[in-house]
Parts: sequence; structure tokens; C-alpha cells
Amino acid sequence: MTPSLLNITPELTASVAAKTKTVKALLADIASNWSTAAFANSLGAEDMVLTDLIVKAKLPIEIFSLDTGRLPLETYDLIAAVDKQYGLKLKLYFPQAEEVESYVRNHGINAFYESVTLRKACCYARKVEPLKRALAGKRAWITGMRAEQAATRGNLAVREYDEGNGLEKFNPLSDWTEKEVWTYIKQNAVPYNALHDKFYPSIGCAPCTRAVSLGEDVRAGRWWWENADTKECGLHLKATS
Repeated sequence: MTPSLLNITPELTASVAAKTKTVKALLADIASNWSTAAFANSLGAEDMVLTDLIVKAKLPIEIFSLDTGRLPLETYDLIAAVDKQYGLKLKLYFPQAEEVESYVRNHGINAFYESVTLRKACCYARKVEPLKRALAGKRAWITGMRAEQAATRGNLAVREYDEGNGLEKFNPLSDWTEKEVWTYIKQNAVPYNALHDKFYPSIGCAPCTRAVSLGEDVRAGRWWWENADTKECGLHLKATS
């Protein structure tokens, strides 16, 4: 759906109010009992809801983002909008230059289109490695993931242990619907990525994101040349034995 098509009903308003109360309590608990905690803001619609809640409550939760070097212009515009509206300069983590240079020299500038292996290698250099640096020394981290976003997230819990990074992980919006997210954004004048108004429900790097058609899954535009069961970048994969 696009934000402009949202019809905010009394039922939606009530549902969002109830769920917002729950999320506020969870965020306050994380700030009090899981210091130091950090919120990985991917600058999607869900992440803007959490940013709004954390900033307005003045919670001591670090908010950071990963700048992969290939983000859309609209995403950078949103980073500037966050600073303007909240006075918040997001802590940005960038890929290690040597890692990106090695990838491009060995495989090519757009090699991620050639295979899942090469795409995941690109994601590792541009996202996973910077995330590991961002989470170093933290006791917990927070994401904006929702269970209904994709087949790979169907059993998403509000709280889980991130074995790969060795810390607690919270997904406060795991049970929110897309309509609930946009209701909160509209009712609270939260800034969001302009690409959402152009049928981009999920936004990542520019070369790996496209608009979706009516009826498609919200993450259909991410790595659209791959099968649905491979569509994760490596940030949220569970460790396997």
C-alpha cells in the first residue's frame, strides 16, 4: 500500500493506541534494564515509528544507521529530515573501504545480480560487518522488523537471543500490521522516505530495490531476482548448528 491510500478507521486508531502503549513500556524497560542498548534504524517506515517513540521519550538508547554507500537519494533526504525534525544526528556506520574495494575488483561493481552467493557477499561487506562494529559492547539491540513482512520472518518474536552477535534482540513492532505502522506515522506527523509514496514498501540499497505492483508482498521489491526464501541480507539470520 502507499501512505496516501490509507483509510484510518476508528478500529485502526484504537489498535494503534493500544499497541503503542505496549511498545512504549517495552522500550522503557530496555533502556532501564538492558543498558547499553542500541536501535538499528534502517530508515524504513517501521524504524521511523520507533525513532519517534525513543526520541520523544528521551530514552538513553543509541540510534544508528548503516550507510552502505549505495542508498537511494531519498534515504539520505530522510536522514536530513530526521536531524531537522528531532535534532537527531544519526550515528552512521560505513563499510570498510578495503572490503568494498576487494569485492568490486574481484567480482565487479554489480556482481550481486549474478548469484545469491555474490549478493550475500556484498551485503556482508556493506551491512553485516558494519553492524558488528555498531553492536560491539552492547547488551541488546532493537529492530523495526515485523512478522508479516516476509516468509522469512513469519515466526518473529518480540524478544529473542541473537546468537550470531551474542546479545539480546528486541523486535517491538513484530505484531504490527502495515496499516498500523502508517496510521501511527500519519497521526504523529512522522517523517518518512519519499519512495514509500511511489510504491516502495521496503527500501534498501538503490540497485537492489524496486517498486512493487498491487497485490505483491511488501518485500517483493527487495532482491526481486531471487526466491522469497533467500531474501535476507544477513543482518537478521539465526545461527544454525
